[in-house]
Amino acid sequence: MLHPVILSGGSGSRLWPLSRQNLPKQFLALVGDLSLFQETIRRAEALPDVQLPVTVCSEDHRFMVGEQLQAIGVGNGGILLEPIARNTAPAIALAAQHLIAKDPDATMLVLPADHLIEDEAAFREAIVRAASLAEQGWLVTFGIQPDYAETGYGYILRGEALEGGYRIERFVEKPDQATAERYLAEGSYAWNSGMFLFKAQRYLDELSRHAPAMLDAVRNAYADAEADLDFIRVGKQAFAESPNDSIDYAVMEKTERAAVVPVSCGWSDIGSWSSLWSVAERDADGNLYDGDVISIDTRDSLVHASARRMIATIGVEELIIVDTPDATLVARKDRVQDVKAIVDKLKAAGRQEHLFHRKVYRPWGSYDSIDMGERFQVKRIVVKPGAALSLQKHAHRAEHWIVVSGTAEVTCDDRVFDLRENQSTYIPLGSVHRLRNRGTEPVELIEVQSGGYLGEDDIVRLEDVYGRS
Repeated sequence: MLHPVILSGGSGSRLWPLSRQNLPKQFLALVGDLSLFQETIRRAEALPDVQLPVTVCSEDHRFMVGEQLQAIGVGNGGILLEPIARNTAPAIALAAQHLIAKDPDATMLVLPADHLIEDEAAFREAIVRAASLAEQGWLVTFGIQPDYAETGYGYILRGEALEGGYRIERFVEKPDQATAERYLAEGSYAWNSGMFLFKAQRYLDELSRHAPAMLDAVRNAYADAEADLDFIRVGKQAFAESPNDSIDYAVMEKTERAAVVPVSCGWSDIGSWSSLWSVAERDADGNLYDGDVISIDTRDSLVHASARRMIATIGVEELIIVDTPDATLVARKDRVQDVKAIVDKLKAAGRQEHLFHRKVYRPWGSYDSIDMGERFQVKRIVVKPGAALSLQKHAHRAEHWIVVSGTAEVTCDDRVFDLRENQSTYIPLGSVHRLRNRGTEPVELIEVQSGGYLGEDDIVRLEDVYGRS
């Protein structure tokens, strides 16, 4: 039986400003109506003899994982929460520990949550070949047949032929342009896709040989695991002791049983705005437009307009323009690999635009910071039916709530009362309060905050149905 393992730990820096740390690219619908995460789940679900997917993600993304699985009607075989980011090798080891507890002979199909595959029939055929090699004890990765000299990917050099694949001769880091062109001409190199298939126990056996400290840390972390709603929280202190290594470095480059199955399946990791442009359907002038865009003499460009305003372009070529309510990116298409440098600058400056969109999703709904200034902030809040914010208090701000639609149940200290459309209430500084929607329709309200400090960390949660501290 095949167990898909979905790695969903991305931080969202390469497709900024649309992708943010709180809402990384795997949860965005970049190509089609489903998110990349949902497309990955749907693709795995169509495989023969497949079991429910296991997802490894950060604690911050756990509710998005649960909600997006629910939205496409797929159950989960476990949502494992990484208490701290520790790269792919320990994340896969966590999933292996989880699977072996249920199925000692489990075969793992490890898939990043943010990849695009257009030819799914070719991908399924490659999985059949890889599964045969895995039964013989091989640790298999999928090598993408290159169709151009890409410098943004690592490469794999094929060695001796095996039945259905090849022994891996060596892994190669991202090359310069001349080297990438030579690899393409030689024909014996493949792009390193970051997708794998192997027996869970075989992977752990190789970890015990090549990265024993990592295996010990992961085993201790999983031994301390606790169930929390639909999630599995592993021991933070033990997991933090794991080396921060990729599966390539920890295992695949060191084992004698590494194999590669070549595949040409319309694969992309959508690792930049230019790669999204290259895989999407474009108009006759080579442009990819999303949103309200008007253009004159524009060619080979990507323009993404937010829902709030129109973008117009005149006489430009080879540009990436991405507009969101709080940030706009304009870049030459050949420089989009440097977007991460912008994110690094935002981090160094202590800003928030790399972390959150103006509209932030929470397990109970969402809030949109529509205006702010010195000592005040205005938010549009939407609470889903049956949902409730935590019972909380603030040390530095008071709040005014005005209901726009629906009926909200309000707790303020020892009072509990309903607040209906066009009604308002005041939450004094320091008051214990909660907002709940007991109805069947969303509640929408405007919140006006006032005080000396308005940061999201000025929240003391006294009670929370979602297990947040």
